[in-house]
Amino acid sequence: MKRPNLIFIVADDLGFADLGCYGGRDAAFGPVSPVLDRLAANGLRLTDGYANSPVCSPTRFAMITGRYQYRLRGAAEEPLSAKGKGSTTLGLPPQHPTLPSLLRDVGYRTALIGKWHLGYPPHFGPTKSGYDEFFGAVSGGVDYFTHHSPSGAHDLYLGEAEHAEEGYLTDLLSRRAVDYVHRMANGARGDTPFLLSLHYTAPHWPWETRDDAHIAPEVAKNLFHLDGGNVESYRRMIHHMDEGIGWLVQALEQEGLLHDTLIVFTSDNGGERFSDNWPLVGGKMDLTEGGIRVPWIAHWPAAIAPGSVSSQQCLTMDWSVTLMELGGAKPAPGHEWDGVSLLPMLRDATHTFERPMFWRMNHRGQRAMRLGRWKYLRVDGHDYLFDISTDARERANQAQAQPQRLAQMREAWETWDASMPAIPDDATVSLGYSKADMPQR
Repeated sequence: MKRPNLIFIVADDLGFADLGCYGGRDAAFGPVSPVLDRLAANGLRLTDGYANSPVCSPTRFAMITGRYQYRLRGAAEEPLSAKGKGSTTLGLPPQHPTLPSLLRDVGYRTALIGKWHLGYPPHFGPTKSGYDEFFGAVSGGVDYFTHHSPSGAHDLYLGEAEHAEEGYLTDLLSRRAVDYVHRMANGARGDTPFLLSLHYTAPHWPWETRDDAHIAPEVAKNLFHLDGGNVESYRRMIHHMDEGIGWLVQALEQEGLLHDTLIVFTSDNGGERFSDNWPLVGGKMDLTEGGIRVPWIAHWPAAIAPGSVSSQQCLTMDWSVTLMELGGAKPAPGHEWDGVSLLPMLRDATHTFERPMFWRMNHRGQRAMRLGRWKYLRVDGHDYLFDISTDARERANQAQAQPQRLAQMREAWETWDASMPAIPDDATVSLGYSKADMPQR
């Protein structure tokens, strides 16, 4: 089979039920995500897919390496912040094999359009880690109009140089992605496929739609935008992203590439304050389901049957490994993948296999393990056991009813944890807001 073009689209802080195809409700203006809903209807939708972390930069370390993020020092930051500027350790080491570098080695052209958040220049950056091209932001969040980060620094880059360009950031990223497809089309129709990582900042704060340029000066005082936003503006931000993905799909159709292109869509972690995570509890920064279970959509007409739905459990890094396997890449010696290929599931959605998954967080001493229907969870020193197949809200604690199962899963988690580097003493947790800013869940 012809090697597919690969498009890995990542939303930022999108909730599990924010999309129509995951049960999300229409907004006042109508359907929130019609393009993504069509991709799901004509492709594959997962019900039990997870992010490697409930916060952004650790997930991105796993996504780009195909390995547990805990293996790299930078991923111990929850998340990376501007305090890491100038650091030679808080970022993705340029010598580490990555999804783009390994695919580039086997003939793919590679580009990142959007959010990097894996360390600051001059020591780190997308073009140092396998991407031929980069357009986007290097920090965790930026204003959609001024393109300034929370520290007040201008944060829009073209390659390794700062780049000034007017416009609403979500649209700028979408249009760059469209341009990339058109530029890569001739080669892609031949024997030179491409990897496009399209990593939106939407619907991450600040809460700005296309019509909100007038609030940018005020938002600049605090990009966390603690006194702004609402459910409708949040849904509009998702809709802008969805519309841009539609432009990208249209470009693929115009170039005759849609049939042989695998489009994967997800979120880097669970939703934040305006997200819909129903029926899950919790959100960003939590190892409850709402913080880590995320949408996963795959569209590839050459191989994926329309209307496919899978209950396969998986992590972000599994999709990275799947893309690398499809492209013909192999793990580099000494950097074996922790991710597991999902290729059999893409070709047959009924194919499932057991996939033990592990998480840990410095924040609140959290830990979690999912194995089949069961989930072991620790938060604030309390251990829980849930049957996720019947209790996705994690409200019916089975710890006392099944002490042996709890002990077995706790031991399995601790054995796995011992195989990973310990959380460094100087690792930091950066919270955007506290109980003083808004009531907690």
